[in-house]
Amino acid sequence: MKEKVEQVLNNIRPSLRADGGDVELVDVKEGVVSLRLKGACAGCPMSTMTLKNGIERILKQEISDIKEVVAV
Repeated sequence: MKEKVEQVLNNIRPSLRADGGDVELVDVKEGVVSLRLKGACAGCPMSTMTLKNGIERILKQEISDIKEVVAV
């Protein structure tokens, strides 16, 4: 499961990096993906929207077992 999530994140990363940010996969347990936002994303007021409306939506589309994405 971690490998699948990492593959999807690799497709998302160029967009995050274009704005000076990045994302790190911390863990995947029981369908919950734990991510750490880095760079400009870490302090951005829009980071919650990026996480939920962007990253979570894409991960759920690509991997049906994903229930939620949380920031750590």
